[in-house]
Amino acid sequence: MSDSLATEPTRRLLTPRQADTVRRLTEAGAEEIRLSGYENLSIRDVARRAGVAAATAYTYFASKDHLLTEIFWRRLNSLPPVDTSSAAAAGPAAGASPATAASPATATSPATATSRVVAVLRELALLVAEPELAAGCTAAMFGSEPDVRQLRLYIGMKIRQRIEAAAGPGTPAARLLELAYFGAMVEAGLGYTTYEHMADRLADAAELIMRPS
Repeated sequence: MSDSLATEPTRRLLTPRQADTVRRLTEAGAEEIRLSGYENLSIRDVARRAGVAAATAYTYFASKDHLLTEIFWRRLNSLPPVDTSSAAAAGPAAGASPATAASPATATSPATATSRVVAVLRELALLVAEPELAAGCTAAMFGSEPDVRQLRLYIGMKIRQRIEAAAGPGTPAARLLELAYFGAMVEAGLGYTTYEHMADRLADAAELIMRPS
């Protein structure tokens, strides 16, 4: 897959100039919603802030929901891969016997896996921690437009991949953590809690879910 296709997955392959226009629009969109809020956000205002003609902006983003979902997707897609080698790289625990240090269980110890999961969930929770942008992105992703639905699928798959990379592919813990994340995201998007508090609560949930039985 080319870099151009990755920048705007639901539309078209972009030339470098077009990719720059989309980048300017998404950056302007994030700034505009901080100032005006979701209800008052408009593609025309975003285009004006980006120095782009409104007609041009509409060729890339059909609506503010499409734009906001793209902003979330870009932030998510720019995260580095989940580091699953931290336990092996850290070496044996202090005082561990050679036999214990060589054990496969040591490389995937519950403490290490839990720490990795907590880090991934916190990273996901704080992708759009700015209150107006967070609320706007959450509302936008419930939209029914084809472009939004397609991006929502990409976002869901990417989040699942990151959680599974941290907790273990196909494990019950990974599924529970995924449900916890999306539930917490909705709660924060509805304004019942802040995204910072959501990150702390997800850390607590991870500790419980990853606790050895």
